[in-house]
Amino acid sequence: MKAVTWHGKRDVRVETVPDPRIAEPTDAIVRITSTGICGSDLHLYEVLGAFLTEGDILGHEPMGVVEEVGSEVPDLRPGDRVVVPFTIACGRCYLCERGLQSQCETTQVTEHGKGAALFGYTKLYGSVPGGQAEYLRVPQAQYGPIKVPDGPPDERFVYLSDVVPTAWQAVEYANIPAEGSVAVFGLGPIGQMACRIAAHRGAGKVLGVDLVPERLARARAHGATVFDLREHRNIGDAIRQVTGGRGADAVIDAVGMEAHGAPLGKLAQDLAGLLPGPLAEKVTERAGIDRLSVLYAAIDSVRRGGTISLSGVYGGAIDPLPMMDLFDKQIQLRMGQANVRHWVGELLPLLTGDGDPLGVEGFATHKLPLDDAPKAYEIFQKKQDGAQKILLEPAA
Repeated sequence: MKAVTWHGKRDVRVETVPDPRIAEPTDAIVRITSTGICGSDLHLYEVLGAFLTEGDILGHEPMGVVEEVGSEVPDLRPGDRVVVPFTIACGRCYLCERGLQSQCETTQVTEHGKGAALFGYTKLYGSVPGGQAEYLRVPQAQYGPIKVPDGPPDERFVYLSDVVPTAWQAVEYANIPAEGSVAVFGLGPIGQMACRIAAHRGAGKVLGVDLVPERLARARAHGATVFDLREHRNIGDAIRQVTGGRGADAVIDAVGMEAHGAPLGKLAQDLAGLLPGPLAEKVTERAGIDRLSVLYAAIDSVRRGGTISLSGVYGGAIDPLPMMDLFDKQIQLRMGQANVRHWVGELLPLLTGDGDPLGVEGFATHKLPLDDAPKAYEIFQKKQDGAQKILLEPAA
């Protein structure tokens, strides 16, 4: 089969690799029909290469059609149309039963002290081959795959793999009061969807913050009040001006470790990337520094007693945090990988019912053949050609 493989910093290729096979009785094989490139894939493209092995298959936002199931997968049949969550969870351990599927005790990568295994996301999360491919082996298929109806286009459902539940959890964790205000930093796919979900769930004021004109325009078109970082010397002051002088009730950080405006963090990441693989891995894991400009801005912009919800991926081990400000402002902080399966019951009706309240159809700015993955990664990372969300479509 063809698959998107990692070969180094800013070097992804489409190669022919062996077809996946059933390895465990709880496996399934899914023929992929659509698969997204996630903003967190760009961290692999740029920063986290020390934790990848040349030839690793990328991708964690797939959907498709079941081709084969193991003997202990009772509820799937060949021909079923499914979305595959990016987190691999068993559904029956202590933490899965408490809605924390991203911490699944069955698939936890204990060797590296991490939570549940993820598709296509480094040795830290299990080195599981990803979904930017023609076929995917799905472990824990007795629980993970989400059956969706035939008929509507893939784009109606594919974001259930990551984007929609991640944004939904970000809004849930933000604890926005009824008719309250929320500032969303970063208007990539997760930030855009978080703005829409916050408005759908009753936020009175949705503020979107970014510096890419196309992203700002898109959020504005869906009802957000937008702030261009290039036009504000202090974004916290700008947000206080429209929130009664207090700051936003809640802030969602949908950016993460590669924020703009953090030169020292960028320098540290770049220097780590120049080290030999094993040394870079140790430095990043034990002494890594994120670019924290957005997190600092979030702390400044939230009101006293407010909540910050982190959905952007962070990976630093020695990040300096302004603990005095966090403590003095009595800020609540919530974060973590999305517990996809926990939110499915609330999300499926929005995706299968009449209308399209979250605007998932048309959410992708680009749909490209799998063979165009190198170009897709490049334009997404460089924010070229208006690329804000890209779906790859295997021809299998």
